[in-house]
Amino acid sequence: MDFFHRAKSVRLRSHHDKYLLAEEDEESVAQERNGSSTRARWTVEVVPETDNIIRLKSCFGKYLTASNQPYLLGMTGRKVLQTLPRRLDSSVEWEPVRDGKQVRLKTRYGNFLRANGGLPPWRNSVTHDIPHRTATQDWVLWDVDVVEIQINSPAAKPSGPPPLPHSDSLDFESSSPSAGSVRSSHLSRQESSDSYVASPPKSEGRTIYYHIAEDNGDVDDEAVQGYSMTFKGNGVDELTRKLEEETGIEGIIVCARSPLNQQLFPLRLQLPPNNVTMQVVLVLPDSKAGRDLAKQGLL
Repeated sequence: MDFFHRAKSVRLRSHHDKYLLAEEDEESVAQERNGSSTRARWTVEVVPETDNIIRLKSCFGKYLTASNQPYLLGMTGRKVLQTLPRRLDSSVEWEPVRDGKQVRLKTRYGNFLRANGGLPPWRNSVTHDIPHRTATQDWVLWDVDVVEIQINSPAAKPSGPPPLPHSDSLDFESSSPSAGSVRSSHLSRQESSDSYVASPPKSEGRTIYYHIAEDNGDVDDEAVQGYSMTFKGNGVDELTRKLEEETGIEGIIVCARSPLNQQLFPLRLQLPPNNVTMQVVLVLPDSKAGRDLAKQGLL
């Protein structure tokens, strides 16, 4: 992409409004909201004899690397690291694929740089993978903020417009800023400040407290800390999709406990009115509890 040919250094902001950061151990990478840190800056190197392949180097002089190490056993995502290999091979090469005003960064083997959400240990992690679920399709999209422009870059096209002194978003060719480019511009100018603190949105909707059940459906409320989120809808299907996106788990069964015998039963159709606070239990479909609910005809 011509955009990266003109950039000397960039910051990458994920779908979760967090920046790709090189960790201080000089080996791992993660997502954080503070984009003003030098650890959020990545130097762009265009791979020689290519038009659309780049390398990204951290402030520690190491390259963003798509490793073969699984992030978690049994999961498809693989670790993204900072490395300095003796020979620069395809593991440190990324192909920017433009998607509207954002980009996807593809490895030479077809995976994409993915900013994970959901519960720990997924939360704030970065892997490379191919997203198969609709809820995680946006996790491979990145906003690019140019921190420093490449002056007199030989790779820049002579026939194109002259480099701008500073570009705040991928929509740098647009003459009238859209809502997305204004948002990107506002965030990228925070580099002059010491830190960035996200202002939490005003709370609207109901609070949902949730636990993830064990295989047999049990939940140890005292030993296991639950999670919470704000939900604005009233439908169970909509809540299920939101919880799938929040947890990164597909096919969950959203249940409540019977006040009589504490047995789990799946929620149906509509949630209680007036945005009352709810406590739910998430059952995995391939667990024993999920199979028992199916046998009872409750699904």
